[in-house]
Amino acid sequence: MSNLNYKDFYKVPKLKFDISRLRKDLDLILEKKKFNSPGVTHFGAIPINQIPNDKASIKGNKVRGKYWTIADETGKEVARDIDIEESKYSQLVPEFEKTYFKEVFETLKSKFKIGRVRLLLKEPRSVLSWHKDPECRLHIPIITNQGCSMVIGNVAKHLPANGSVWITNNTKYHNFFNGGEQARIHLVACVLDSPFKKSKL
Repeated sequence: MSNLNYKDFYKVPKLKFDISRLRKDLDLILEKKKFNSPGVTHFGAIPINQIPNDKASIKGNKVRGKYWTIADETGKEVARDIDIEESKYSQLVPEFEKTYFKEVFETLKSKFKIGRVRLLLKEPRSVLSWHKDPECRLHIPIITNQGCSMVIGNVAKHLPANGSVWITNNTKYHNFFNGGEQARIHLVACVLDSPFKKSKL
């Protein structure tokens, strides 16, 4: 068996968050807000930040954003959805103000150039489409199980929920699957400065 190359998965060194506080405050948020499904089955999102004073920036297809996919046997790449002005997403959504998520958000903003930050739900026994995004993604797994993996190209990796921060090269074709019987919830941020070299994949 050959060695797997995890070059598209970057574990951020010397940065870790308190997983018990994340889970506790996730429960508080879920008492006030529900995951909305922006036109994608078995998937849900709760925006953590928005364009200042613009509630429309966290609704509809602005929750999802632009991506590319290979939809059928023709192999033709097609664009889906709308462009998002990621750099404008700088204001915390009010419901997160008195939670640990505010500290996490401020820390991430101080260390990375980020756009939208969302809580993303992947339902049990489900998979995302094969697609690529305009930018990389930062992940902080909050709830996961051994049946969850991110797949980039032909390489799958489980990201554990232990407070670690990962950046994944979502500019390459990828998907995420949850083969477990428990929902997966990650904090996911769009990263506007890629730690990866440009790829043509």
